[in-house]
Amino acid sequence: MAAACGLLDANGSAKPTIFAEMSALAARTSAANLGQGFPDEDGPEWIREVAIEAIRAGVNQYPPGRGTAELRQAIAAHQARRYGIELDADTEVLVTTGATEALAAALLALTGPGDEVVTLDPFYDSHAACIAMAGATHVTVPLEPHDGGFRLDTDALRRAVGPRTRVILVNTPHNPTGTVLTRDELRAIAAEAQRVGAIVVTDEVYEHLVFDDAEHVPIASLPGMRERTLTISSSGKTFSLTGWKVGWATGPAALIDAMLAVKQFLTFTSGAPFQGAIAEALGERGDADVTALRDTLAFRRDLLLAGLQSAGFETVRPDGTYFVCADASPFLSGEVADGAAFARWLPEAIGVACVPLSAFCREGSPTASALANWVRFTFVKREDTLRTAIERLAGLRLG
Repeated sequence: MAAACGLLDANGSAKPTIFAEMSALAARTSAANLGQGFPDEDGPEWIREVAIEAIRAGVNQYPPGRGTAELRQAIAAHQARRYGIELDADTEVLVTTGATEALAAALLALTGPGDEVVTLDPFYDSHAACIAMAGATHVTVPLEPHDGGFRLDTDALRRAVGPRTRVILVNTPHNPTGTVLTRDELRAIAAEAQRVGAIVVTDEVYEHLVFDDAEHVPIASLPGMRERTLTISSSGKTFSLTGWKVGWATGPAALIDAMLAVKQFLTFTSGAPFQGAIAEALGERGDADVTALRDTLAFRRDLLLAGLQSAGFETVRPDGTYFVCADASPFLSGEVADGAAFARWLPEAIGVACVPLSAFCREGSPTASALANWVRFTFVKREDTLRTAIERLAGLRLG
């Protein structure tokens, strides 16, 4: 099964993800790791203290399979307070072991051989893996770089969605490009889903990390979409607690039940002492922490953008997430021929790690060709780490 899904190499060993590969290379070369998008600072102390107290109080056994009532109620309240989406916490909320498990459970529950799943291209790598494990066919629609950003090709979307489309898998704010889909783009996706009767599964883990005038709009909030949308998010990105792996899905009870039928045989349940802490964080007490993180990231984004541009990269200013995409074409040569080669050369040559955008694209697709020379840097790092990386990247210009 793993081999058929393309998850093993020619020797039958598990293929490392591009993030694991680049992080290992960064560690070996003592490079500033701007490749893998994990924070190098812990989330708010008060949230961690709530979890510590839960451990001390004996909250260390299996929580309910759907998640604790406290957390499910907090998730429902969050969706209502932030977006006006009313949910039944008992039947329309499911706590998962991170967003990745939620994606796997949704696709395994809803799709299979003969079904098509439409995603954006580029896409987060677990999206393709989950589609392959479900036995479905992966169809992609390009996000194209132009006018300083990446935008959805709505004509390509209409061509891609057809009678075999079972799920349209949306990711906004988008990893790796930092795109925040506009209302018009979301309306185009909604119209196609309604036209063919498809379900929308939407990955919104960066929902609170949007900058400037960008607005995150859950597609479930659009007319006619609540009843056909599974919304996935998590606490890891919002509160810089990625290792806790507390995620969730919300949507119609029938779709949540289908997910639960699969999820109970994946992890069953997890994170008992963390669930209460995240429940508190999702309330108004956590709002100041979300704002502080967003403001800090906006500053670090601008710092990294200036450094990359000064070094000679063409960049795209992200509206959300904590990633910057950059065109490495000025630095390519016969020996370093594309973005993938550049990403593997950079840590040892300059002391900075990044990730090639081609790793997020469907192999051989027009998007993969268009972005072959592009790489992704993360700015969810301490300011001193970013300044060290910028200083080292200046060597590209001087070289």
